[in-house]
Amino acid sequence: MTSVVLVLAALLCSLVAGFLFAFAVVVMPGIARLNNREFIRSFQRIDGVIQGNQPLFMLVWLGSVIALIAAVIVSGEELGESERWLLILATVVYLAGVQFPTFAINVPLNNRLQSLNADVMDEAGLATARQAFEGRWNRWNNIRTLLACLVSAVLIALALRY
Repeated sequence: MTSVVLVLAALLCSLVAGFLFAFAVVVMPGIARLNNREFIRSFQRIDGVIQGNQPLFMLVWLGSVIALIAAVIVSGEELGESERWLLILATVVYLAGVQFPTFAINVPLNNRLQSLNADVMDEAGLATARQAFEGRWNRWNNIRTLLACLVSAVLIALALRY
């Protein structure tokens, strides 16, 4: 059972890491080239799909948390002490460094941007909104990406070793 849960946790955490990575290296750099109104509209549309509870996204995102916690619970005596502590550390890093910033920083920034009506805002308002959003969102997404990739690598190494 431990090996199945470890592989599932590694898979789901890797998918989350890949999602965050795609935002960091493709999505955000791509829409960064748009003017302020287009940037805000584009991000609103992309985020709207996510916040619309897209089923596969939700399964992967929430499933990664559940699978990771389950891996800690079921690993019990099957993993060696150092591997178990590594798994616990990976779980803490994932929860504190990926999930917590998502809900404490990135989602509130997303919601603030979602509340705007870019069609009626003047250029100064659009520029201010973008400036308040883009740099902070990207900084925290880069942190989440790095930590998600680190956790995924640890989990994959544990799963392959086990």
